[in-house]
Amino acid sequence: MSHEARLKALNLELPTPVKSIGMYHPVFVSGNTVYVSGHGPIGVDGSAICGKLGEDLQKEQGYEAARRTALNALASLRHRLGSLDQIRCVVKTTGFVNAAPHFNDAPAVINGFSEVIRDVFGPDAGVGARSSLGIASLPAGWAVEVEMILELEDQAER
Repeated sequence: MSHEARLKALNLELPTPVKSIGMYHPVFVSGNTVYVSGHGPIGVDGSAICGKLGEDLQKEQGYEAARRTALNALASLRHRLGSLDQIRCVVKTTGFVNAAPHFNDAPAVINGFSEVIRDVFGPDAGVGARSSLGIASLPAGWAVEVEMILELEDQAER
């Protein structure tokens, strides 16, 4: 099943792709490598999930913020590439969790992102290396921010 067909079968609604608010591209392609800049938990309605895990938000709320972030990243990928079917595999995901000093469940929060990506790209292509970090703050007070590196299908296969 293609990535686009999986996305449709999962009934996932992608938001309008984000526009950069600084000097960067939301998605940058170099050869067969795709770099996805940090995306946050902005919903279809434009609202963001903000707060600090372990203080303002519980782990489950962070997980949902990470799921929302995955949809934003997918929207940006589709916008830049024309189709998610251009993706061969996920290489690396880095997730940042806006966390109180005592909060140590960043990996469980970022699972929300990773599970959406796995479901869309499949268990082989959708799971790569990953880091998840708790940090003191994120842009706009977001609960999470996630970036990715992916590999494109070879030109001959596209």
